[in-house]
Amino acid sequence: MQFPEFDPVLFSIGPLDIRWYALAYVAGIVGGWWYANRLARANALWQPAKPPVTTVQLDDLVLWIVLGIILGGRLGYALFYKPSLYADLFTGADWGERMGLFRLWDGGMAFHGGLIGVAIAIVAYARRNKVNLLSLGDLVAPVVPLGLLFGRLANFTNGELWGRETTVPWAVRFCNARIEQMYGFCPAGNEPRHPSQLYQAGLEGLLLLGVLWFAVYKAKLLRKPGYVTGIFLFGYGLIRASLETVREPDAGKLSELPLGLTMGMMLSVPMMLIGAWLIWRAWSRPSVAG
Repeated sequence: MQFPEFDPVLFSIGPLDIRWYALAYVAGIVGGWWYANRLARANALWQPAKPPVTTVQLDDLVLWIVLGIILGGRLGYALFYKPSLYADLFTGADWGERMGLFRLWDGGMAFHGGLIGVAIAIVAYARRNKVNLLSLGDLVAPVVPLGLLFGRLANFTNGELWGRETTVPWAVRFCNARIEQMYGFCPAGNEPRHPSQLYQAGLEGLLLLGVLWFAVYKAKLLRKPGYVTGIFLFGYGLIRASLETVREPDAGKLSELPLGLTMGMMLSVPMMLIGAWLIWRAWSRPSVAG
């Protein structure tokens, strides 16, 4: 199947382009805030404790998380995949090259970096406001797959982060006139590839969203701090590591790792270990009273 002629720009207001990718971030943040707001109001789900924050406090937390996503995502991308951006700060040939680390509009955000940024934001917020850290994580974790869903769909419409070459019937050739005009060639070539962005949207997004919904609303696991966070960390790590086998490694970005491993796999292993420990810890302890 030939990749459709998606226009990355939804519409323009004068010189300002409104892009689908930016809207994906907005949709994920707004949708996540709405979902977390519902959880913060559902006192029965947290009994015998109570929600870690009020809806007013949640509004403040969202700002901290947005900053964590942007700063962590960009700094993590540079650290894990393109460390030359840090070197360019001091050795760049001109001002534009030196500021490459901060040119978000050029692309380059890493989920694992964003996760670290969000984790730091949650820890800092919990310490400042003296709220239960694990319960605060349990409030945030169920909403993350919404952002992953929109983000992976945006990756597909942008024709980026494609999969490895394959002969499956649903393979996609990530090459069209727009991509050729933008780059002067098709970075993915004209070979059929796995639409790994859609695999990730379905598994990291929809499936994980459903699993966490069940954990919250049916299994009532918000009563055991850290349980839902652990399920998210372990679930995402397992899915991401598995899908790395069909996702094309980022060429020239620390992709030459031993034993056929990829950076995505390496970064997912600590997530799985921390997630498994949180699940064991929560399972082995009684519910916490407020």
